[in-house]
Amino acid sequence: MKKIGFIGLGIMGKPMSKNLLKAGYQLVVYDINEQAVTELVEAGAEKGDSIKDVASKAEVIITMLPNSPQVKEVVLGEDGVIHGAKQDALVIDMSSIAPLVSREVGEELAAKGIRFLDAPVSGGQPKAVDGTLSIMVGGKEADFEESLPVLKCMGASAVLCGDVGAGNVTKLANQIIVAVNIAAMSEALVLATKAGVDPESVYKAIRGGLAGSTVLDAKAPLVMDRKFDPGFRINLHIKDLNNIMETGHEVGAPLPLSASVMEMMQALKVDGHGDKDHGSLVLFYEKLANAIVQKG
Repeated sequence: MKKIGFIGLGIMGKPMSKNLLKAGYQLVVYDINEQAVTELVEAGAEKGDSIKDVASKAEVIITMLPNSPQVKEVVLGEDGVIHGAKQDALVIDMSSIAPLVSREVGEELAAKGIRFLDAPVSGGQPKAVDGTLSIMVGGKEADFEESLPVLKCMGASAVLCGDVGAGNVTKLANQIIVAVNIAAMSEALVLATKAGVDPESVYKAIRGGLAGSTVLDAKAPLVMDRKFDPGFRINLHIKDLNNIMETGHEVGAPLPLSASVMEMMQALKVDGHGDKDHGSLVLFYEKLANAIVQKG
């Protein structure tokens, strides 16, 4: 069984790496957060002394990091993966970043004989914990097929979407649909509340019809219970929306709905809600309407 290096033990990376340990993989880990590293070592992982050290000890190196700059630094920087990884090693970046950065990283690694997949995920912390993430992959088919046993330890599905960068294009498309769904749900439930109709009854009535969605089922009950713990933070969705807008401008795709939701989330961030779950988008509408969506 391959030895895996895992770099980035945050809200997503920590449970993902634990699922690899449960599946029987040998794991060597690194993070700037010593407490997270200690937790993984106690679960059976080996501590890496540095990013380069982790890369030198593993056949597969997984990164799970906040955004494009961190991925470039960790993979291509002075102490980066590129300087430690063996030739023909496979780097899998599972961060959600700009597709053009994924392509840049992939090209730099390829020049050193190191293979690369971009494989961002959807599902948030709950699905990271139970190993049922949706994984969107860009890269060569042979590398994807080789990675599947590893990916299936962390996700319920893994789909090859195209060449390097396609995984993150798919993730951006996913994040548009999620953001606009939450905004539409929030708008609808605030309307129901303001009109004097129990939002829970509205939810139960519409969830089986065309308006029903995974987003509605995941977020509406939490909103009505006033549970806004992440989940997936507003600040992280803002990061994704920044990448969405940047990519849209680069390829010539106008994104008016994404821009609108971005401004709503920016307003929530200014109001101090940036670390709440993206379901707290309802707070933006509640403030406008002077209403609170909750069970009757």
